[in-house]
Amino acid sequence: QVHLLESGGGSVQSGGSLRLSCVASGYTTDFYTLGWFRQAPGKERERVACISYTSDNIYYSDSVRGRFTISRDKGKNSINLQMNTLKPEDTAIYYCAVGPPGVRCPDTGPFWGQGTQVTVSS
Repeated sequence: QVHLLESGGGSVQSGGSLRLSCVASGYTTDFYTLGWFRQAPGKERERVACISYTSDNIYYSDSVRGRFTISRDKGKNSINLQMNTLKPEDTAIYYCAVGPPGVRCPDTGPFWGQGTQVTVSS
């Protein structure tokens, strides 16, 4: 069983930055696809960014491309999401997820973190 713990969320003003981290325990994530998702109130969960186990394939949603950067640290069994130039529409709960190596994004998990709140004020 993989346990994922996100951290780094908080409240910032528009244009600010935050760095989210997700540490996995209980199993190595070296050979799995990892990703960040978010869910805003009243909206469905959506992809934000995903990274393959080799880090060769990286996906960004159109809404965050150029502002967010996903990275993974195999030595720490973790992934990070650097979020710059934040906008009020980035406000959401952000979740990390782990999935099989053959997928572009771990949309269906199977492992999910509990989420961390990001609030961007105008």
